[in-house]
Amino acid sequence: MIKMIALDLDETLLNTDKTISEENVTTLRKLHTAGIKVVLCTGRPINAIWDYLEQLGLTTEEDFTITFNGALVIQNTTKDELAQSGLSRTDFEPLHAFAQENGYPLDILDFEQVYPVADLKPSIYQKMLKAPMTFTPTKFDDLPDHLFSKAVMATDPETLDHVVATIGEGLRQEYHVVRSQPKILEFLAAGMDKAVGLGQLLTHFGWDFDDLMAFGDAENDLGMIKAAGDGVAMLNGQPEVKSAANHITPKSNNEAGIAAYLQEKFPELLG
Repeated sequence: MIKMIALDLDETLLNTDKTISEENVTTLRKLHTAGIKVVLCTGRPINAIWDYLEQLGLTTEEDFTITFNGALVIQNTTKDELAQSGLSRTDFEPLHAFAQENGYPLDILDFEQVYPVADLKPSIYQKMLKAPMTFTPTKFDDLPDHLFSKAVMATDPETLDHVVATIGEGLRQEYHVVRSQPKILEFLAAGMDKAVGLGQLLTHFGWDFDDLMAFGDAENDLGMIKAAGDGVAMLNGQPEVKSAANHITPKSNNEAGIAAYLQEKFPELLG
């Protein structure tokens, strides 16, 4: 029995214009009211998606969000941390050396702000993110000695294609490397993805992955798609995600594909 619905944002729940369709909002609100947990799963911090949480009514004391691609599970209203994991500045030394040697940009994020690495090529991440986060350009050696959530390379798709093609096996073992968008390549702790955060949240409620339905479209959604009792790929999703999924939505993200699938699966709740 599905008790929790996990939702990626970009090109999944969100239209291409970064809005949620009214059909998706109405459908998810009905299921939430009926007692099914609705959980947004994103690489962003919670303050960057707060408008979406309010729009969906995910503001009760039992509502949580998976942020930083699984590294932080946070209660929506109190901002209390259910689970947190990450990397130290030292852990990023091999990645910094790789970026420096090849002329790539790098942004390193903790759980509060972004540090564009100032001794590297300038990044386009701030322009792309368009979120209410503090960006503090900092040389790598001057980064604070605390826990970080991830690092990001944000640049043109052709450059990232080259990064993906040439990155060594050593770095792939050091980090979980995922292409979340054509212009964004993310470096997480090894083994970290959205499924990790969802597993912690399911355990909190006394459930397991058989109780989870997960929607996604891209490489950084693969973990939760594979782990979920019902992993659902968007019609507009990447071929690898579709191949891993149990089902595919009948419509794309721009056609309220999530609502269309949920209406098929929960007719008794949605009428």
